[in-house]
Amino acid sequence: MIVAGVDFGTLSVRVTLMQTTDGATLGGGTAGYPLKRSATDPLLGTQSHDDQMQALVQAMRQAVASAGIDGHQVAALACDTTGSSVVMVDARLQPLADYYLWCDHRAHAEAARITEIARQMNLPALDWCGGTYSHEWGYAKVLHFLRHNPDLRPRFATALEHCDMVAATLCGIRDLDDLPRSICAAGHKWMYGAAWGGLPSQQFLSRVDPLLDGINDKLRGRYLTSDAVAGHLSAEWADRLGLRAGIPVPVGAFDAHWDALGAGGAPGDIVNVVGTSTCIIAMAAPGFQPVPGLCGVVPGSVLPGWTGIEAGQSATGDVFEAIARRAGHDVATLCQGLEALPPGGSGLMRLNWDNGDRTVLVRSDLGAVTLGWDLNHTARDEMHAAIEGMAMHVRIITQRIESGGLQTARIVNAGGIPQRNDLLNQIYADVLGRPVHVPAFSPTGTGSCVAAAVAAGAFADFQAAQQALCPPMRIFQPRPQATDGYEQLFALYRALYFGFGEGRAVDLGTVLPQLRAFRMAGAATAIHGGTA
Repeated sequence: MIVAGVDFGTLSVRVTLMQTTDGATLGGGTAGYPLKRSATDPLLGTQSHDDQMQALVQAMRQAVASAGIDGHQVAALACDTTGSSVVMVDARLQPLADYYLWCDHRAHAEAARITEIARQMNLPALDWCGGTYSHEWGYAKVLHFLRHNPDLRPRFATALEHCDMVAATLCGIRDLDDLPRSICAAGHKWMYGAAWGGLPSQQFLSRVDPLLDGINDKLRGRYLTSDAVAGHLSAEWADRLGLRAGIPVPVGAFDAHWDALGAGGAPGDIVNVVGTSTCIIAMAAPGFQPVPGLCGVVPGSVLPGWTGIEAGQSATGDVFEAIARRAGHDVATLCQGLEALPPGGSGLMRLNWDNGDRTVLVRSDLGAVTLGWDLNHTARDEMHAAIEGMAMHVRIITQRIESGGLQTARIVNAGGIPQRNDLLNQIYADVLGRPVHVPAFSPTGTGSCVAAAVAAGAFADFQAAQQALCPPMRIFQPRPQATDGYEQLFALYRALYFGFGEGRAVDLGTVLPQLRAFRMAGAATAIHGGTA
């Protein structure tokens, strides 16, 4: 049986075709679309629904051609997308404007107002999304749209996450009551929870702003986990894609959540999906309670029957690229030879808040800090410190997740960057003090294929599909000779992280001498080791 997995990213869509019997990737295709920015409003980030769907057509036909198959052999189609990427539509489900993409940060004031009123009313839903409502999330973007587009308010019928809009479009769904609504999207970005009856109360939302009167009725639909079928491929879209009409399309989800599945993520694992930013996904047993600072704790958002946990870093690969760009090099060049540096060997400490802090501080107003510079430092030193800083931040996030009771089974580094940066994987293992598992080859699109395979009936559940379709792992073991050094460096990092981020007391007089001592030790020491 052949299935199609679709991954809508920020700049392109990728289609992967897999054979369910042996897990072979038969073919793939990619097509891009523009991200619209504004010189006058740097917080704006939008995208056209039509551009995305046309790119899907191109990528699907390219994938089918590369696989050398008849498109009618494809048995199911599943789509993941970025999020919270929100489109406002009319009664015919036609877009009123472009998507507010996940990276559109215009809704600061709206998010702050939502957080303020939620705290005043002791809204339980706020606890489950980390205690602060983000400007990247659904209700904030809807309110921003309504405030700034008064001429479009009469035509506004509902808002849809990208994963739900794609599924509805492909299946020809036009009835608001029949709209598929992803529990993954609704739980992590719209404060949806079965424990309080679904969406947060209309009373609360109307108190935030009267423009939100009646909004929950407009957000009606079928709220489902991704083992449910959203609908079946319409004749129109089957013709455009070159596929067979009537094949199942499961309820979609966010890309990072399905990336975690595609990397083989299982209950108890913490999966770092490392790309331009990092989304950290964990799966806990039912009953896991909210933890302050985490972006969301949502039953069924990743694996049905398990509680999905989301956290993350606002910039990861973007930080590495910025360092390389300023130096006139590429990331790979700057990383060459850095594996020989011991913990803190550059003498620099970097707090990677170039795009704020998503977890655990939840502060978009922070900026990056690099301490310990001297006249001989280079961009390579900054790169090493940046990777160490990312790893130590991940350790803080991991500890916060585990404080809620998760017994971590494995640490998995998924996403694009771990596939091409073994230095990062090794430093993560050293800093975390535990093995780091990395897929042996890129699992991009595999998570969507897992969902498609279950929808097609090839497997009984997601775990069975993962066993057949996910790649094997490489394992990076922590190097014993790095353990003590990283324990000392992490203690310093932790003090600075919470000192700058929360105002906790820090003995600043000891910071720079400690970093200088690490630098001097680095000049005389080299370590080796680590991949299994």
